[in-house]
Amino acid sequence: MLDRSLDLVRFLRAHCPWDAAQTHHSLRRYLLDESHEVVDAIDAADDEALGDELGDLLLNVAFQIVVAEERGAFDSTAVVRGLEEKMRRRHPHLYGGEHESWDSIKAREKGNEPTEERLLGNLVPGRDALGYADRLQKRVAEVGFDWADPGGAWRKVVEEIEEVRIEFEAGATERLEEEVGDLLFAVVNFSRLAGIHPTTALSRANAKFTRRFNRLEEIAAGRGIVVGEASLEALDEVWDEVKREER
Repeated sequence: MLDRSLDLVRFLRAHCPWDAAQTHHSLRRYLLDESHEVVDAIDAADDEALGDELGDLLLNVAFQIVVAEERGAFDSTAVVRGLEEKMRRRHPHLYGGEHESWDSIKAREKGNEPTEERLLGNLVPGRDALGYADRLQKRVAEVGFDWADPGGAWRKVVEEIEEVRIEFEAGATERLEEEVGDLLFAVVNFSRLAGIHPTTALSRANAKFTRRFNRLEEIAAGRGIVVGEASLEALDEVWDEVKREER
């Protein structure tokens, strides 16, 4: 199936000016978008949407491979071979070797690869700032720069909330932005130590808000309430009703 996807991309590159003009970097936003849409379909337990979104994601992966082939960087065979070799290294007990922990295998691999001068030197920020914060924190945790338990991280969240309050009441816009950033970073840290991926948690919160607001609009329409004109108090009453329905 991968070969068919690659052939499709090659056909598009040969006959469509837009497809032919794409580069690794220009396709980056679509790769991220499709990855997020796959996650959304998983969270919604929508098998039809999941199948469709996985197809879109596969197309983006195929695009990246074909662009690399055209540059002479690597081809699909190298990608698949690299994947197979990595999985064999990380599952030695399945291929006739001794059982070894995943962490020890990854640590050995890092020792065999060129290392960056700085611990965070090879981490590249993406569009998902929450996910990047999670990766930063996991990386420094490898050298012991971490809370001993979620309790410490939670106390840091409380501390950052207070600092946000102080700057908000002082009207210090630039400092407020910095403190809000610190608060978000602290929340990600707490989420990580509590075993919750922050991006997944936020995606579910977004889906819940969307579901509830859609229901709010339904109720409002049935009562002749115009959402764009109604008071916040009136909308809050309907919102609370929607929450009670879900409970």
